[in-house]
Amino acid sequence: MKVLFVIDRIELKYFEFNQLVTNFWLIKSLIERGCEVYISTIDMLKLKSAIPYADCYKSYIQDENIFYDKDSISEWSVNDFDLVMFRPDPPVDLDYINATYILDFVDTSKTFIMNNISAVRNFNEKLHSVMFNDLMPENIVTSSFNDILDFLNQNEEIILKPLNQCFGGGVMYLKKDDKNTAVIINQMTQNGSKAVMVQKYIDKAIYGDKRVLFLGENILPYCVQKVPSNNDFKFCNHSDENIKKAVLSDSEIERFKPVARKLNSMGIFMAGLDVIDGQIIEINVTSPCYFIKEINGHFGCHVEDEIVNFILSKVMNYLYA
Repeated sequence: MKVLFVIDRIELKYFEFNQLVTNFWLIKSLIERGCEVYISTIDMLKLKSAIPYADCYKSYIQDENIFYDKDSISEWSVNDFDLVMFRPDPPVDLDYINATYILDFVDTSKTFIMNNISAVRNFNEKLHSVMFNDLMPENIVTSSFNDILDFLNQNEEIILKPLNQCFGGGVMYLKKDDKNTAVIINQMTQNGSKAVMVQKYIDKAIYGDKRVLFLGENILPYCVQKVPSNNDFKFCNHSDENIKKAVLSDSEIERFKPVARKLNSMGIFMAGLDVIDGQIIEINVTSPCYFIKEINGHFGCHVEDEIVNFILSKVMNYLYA
């Protein structure tokens, strides 16, 4: 099987030895099974006479790490791949959107894309979380200063999030009567011109948030707690001391099963929920981190192999059923 990973630019720069990155483990597991795995980035995608192409590098394993030949770039039709893993990180900006447009031209009778490219483009990780509003803290999406100020006065502590970033980028905490209230709201909304997600602050956020992991309609039994870093109010440092072993209760699993089923029906087969006190604060669909290094260490498993088993079964059922 021939596989193309479209990864983030910074991930390409630091490709080797990067065991904190989900793609490291997935690529390694695929190569170990005999797959040919190539890597590319969104700026290396192109169209020629309505056929999508990618400049890419072939990856390989050496001494239990993955590498790619930086001096040997080649151009391939994306239709030559059995599987495309589209996993660049946000921001979901115009370059990101244009990359999804190019992949709209892939011959999906020959090539399976995970997650579904239209679904990824159409699903905003912050805004579309409100599809499951009954499972979320109280929230609004707005660019209005007065709306946000009213919401702050009602809830006393709030979180403001830009709609197109990841890993806590640009997320702000605001408390009622803070002397910087006007500055923070105007900065976040760019003086009322940019909508943001505003959520009621959850007191138990001081203990971090759980990452609940989906594969299709199933919720993985493994879970980690992402603990706030460096005296911050949120997780923003991917290090061992900030990622703890966590357990999903039976009630939590039942609570989030409908979310898994709905996302799966949309073509979003791999996703991660961020959850605080049983409430969804965000749904990760662009390049969800599965915290494979940490889960393997905490649970004594090889979760990357479970994920790759799922991915390959999806490809085989889609292309050859």
